[in-house]
Amino acid sequence: MSSPVNQQTLDWIAEFESRATRHVVTVGEHQVSWRQFGEGPPLVLIHGGHGSWLHWARNIEALSQDFSLWIPNLAGYGDSSDPRFDDFATMVDVTAECLTQLFGPDTPFDLAGFSFGGLVSANVAAKGLPVRRLALLGPGGHGGPRRERGKLINWKRAETDEALLEAMRFNLWAHMIYADEQIDPFAMGIHTYSCINTRFRSRGISGRGLLGPALDNYSGETFIIWGEHDITCTPEYLMTHMIDGQARRQGVILPEIGHWVNYEAAEPVNALLKAWFLEGKTTA
Repeated sequence: MSSPVNQQTLDWIAEFESRATRHVVTVGEHQVSWRQFGEGPPLVLIHGGHGSWLHWARNIEALSQDFSLWIPNLAGYGDSSDPRFDDFATMVDVTAECLTQLFGPDTPFDLAGFSFGGLVSANVAAKGLPVRRLALLGPGGHGGPRRERGKLINWKRAETDEALLEAMRFNLWAHMIYADEQIDPFAMGIHTYSCINTRFRSRGISGRGLLGPALDNYSGETFIIWGEHDITCTPEYLMTHMIDGQARRQGVILPEIGHWVNYEAAEPVNALLKAWFLEGKTTA
């Protein structure tokens, strides 16, 4: 098969690659690729499973007006090196060491993570790095019940570009995006590019209850955003188990939105994240 990623996505990648400052951080056997956009206080954005830095494509322009964005391809994703591990603890350790190398051990930074990246972010923060404020978008690892919309198609078995794209479109509908009109060519291109460049298996990790203990060990303030129709868990369950009774946590449910909130609801998510992290600056 030829490259199934559409030209619109390839053109966007080329434009934003030209704007980015690239950093490759070596941790043991791993080379982790980072992209930096904008100027200001550091804000780290960590992508989800079967993802890449492109998960934040609709957020970079807005957030880089106020922050210096640091966006990795985690080890085993995108143009970072293949993972020499298959366990979650090492993923967290490698990511934390990258941040220490990039910022130093004492420089405060803000941290946001989507889906599996939310679970990674919470566990990085729990290690005692100087995370000033934490935002989690549809985070994995909550341990709550899923509500499947449809059984995912194994796109690796596709024998033609058409079959691959059909599988990608269905999987976006089944797992990531609620509104049909949001499954546009750009979403298709991002999802396809990210999936075919993923070599780390995160799904079994995300199904374990590793989020709650990490948040309990993080002393800073946390903001959690869910889509009303997030298939990974009922948002009301998450609000009850992750927010209620926790003085240093806030949460919001966005109506008529699925799992990939930072894409499907980019404008309100950008506004919420800006307000959250800028408030952290003024109250620090």
